[in-house]
Amino acid sequence: MTRRPGGLAILFALAACGDVAGPDAGPDGPDPDGDPCANGSAGGFPCSGVDLLAHIPLHELDPTRENLTDLTDVWGWTDPDTGDEYALVGRDDGLAIVNVTDPVNPVPVGHLPSAAPPSGWRDVKVYADHAFVVADAAPGHGIQVLDLTRLRGLAEFTVLDADAHYTEVSSVHNIAINEETGFAYSVGNNTGGTTCGGGLHMIDVRTPKSPSFAGCFAEPGTGQAGTGYTHDAHCVVYRGPDADHAGREICVGSNETVVVIADVTDKDAPALISIGSYPDYGYVHQGWLSEDHRYFFQDDEADELMGNAPRTRMLVWDVTDLDDPVVVTEHFGPTGATDHNLYVSGDLVYHSNYAFGIRVIDVSDPETPFERGFFDTHPDSDDPSFRGSWSNYPFFDSGTIVVTSAREGLFLLRLQP
Repeated sequence: MTRRPGGLAILFALAACGDVAGPDAGPDGPDPDGDPCANGSAGGFPCSGVDLLAHIPLHELDPTRENLTDLTDVWGWTDPDTGDEYALVGRDDGLAIVNVTDPVNPVPVGHLPSAAPPSGWRDVKVYADHAFVVADAAPGHGIQVLDLTRLRGLAEFTVLDADAHYTEVSSVHNIAINEETGFAYSVGNNTGGTTCGGGLHMIDVRTPKSPSFAGCFAEPGTGQAGTGYTHDAHCVVYRGPDADHAGREICVGSNETVVVIADVTDKDAPALISIGSYPDYGYVHQGWLSEDHRYFFQDDEADELMGNAPRTRMLVWDVTDLDDPVVVTEHFGPTGATDHNLYVSGDLVYHSNYAFGIRVIDVSDPETPFERGFFDTHPDSDDPSFRGSWSNYPFFDSGTIVVTSAREGLFLLRLQP
């Protein structure tokens, strides 16, 4: 696969992009170390402290298609038997699957076609070696379940069928999974099925190929429509300092207008713990708990667009008392780029910032965050927009960071020591 930038994006829109092209690794093959970030650049992309291992332009993700459009979410799976690492890449017409075990030579190995017409919103999470795939603005899509062990030994690019299809929901904006309990939470549900007001639609996935409905949670009065709509959620077995909730399964929901913390241990009787708010919100979009469950790091997708924040803003909540979440600081990036998904691994936040690409923020002192590095996947501009990096996956043991950029393709990165 090429390690050099393909054609740069112009708009974040559903449109065709490029022709099939062969590898372009140079006469001597790829550099075994990728393209180190040096003098502020790697492979033609601006960077600091983050190396480029490989770049797969959009049109090289699927040799069976001449035209591909936008990439969306990304997640990862590590084969427990072989140790092979795979990127699960949302695209408008389904799920692309890329073997990234050798991160300098990633290999697209498969595609799971969408269960509904193409959508600009597709998300995926993994439980027990199965991928659970959802799509928004896609009536009838439901949740596709793919047994990832089928990827073992694939010798050529393969179009795959789902192993199961959960239809108690229709369009779904996103899905969260608590791998410790075996429950999934679809959010932003609409256009059919059991929508749960757009809140948490809880699903027992402990038998992955036979998911079953477990209950609903939606807090009335939250979300733009007041139905309890949840845009994204992080669900864990709580091991933080609040003894009142020790060992309980909680979900921290980003509900467009507020943050909602709920106890979902009893799926028949989930209960509100608290609601957190701040005055200058634009769109409370997504967030992730620190590993010690003391802090919640949150992005607001519209505050830059609405002029509520001068530059890209990450909010830091102190949730040591789950009954009283408080914003304790705000971290501002160097540009006004719109922010999107962020994830926490160790003391680092990996924050996709659309037109600015991905920023790595050190939160070893959560109330004094600072930038460790960045990689700009969309060098054309850093303006507030929905172009550029949608999401990232920083949880591979190898240290490979996988990043999607809507029209630029898939990037494999590594943080410098």
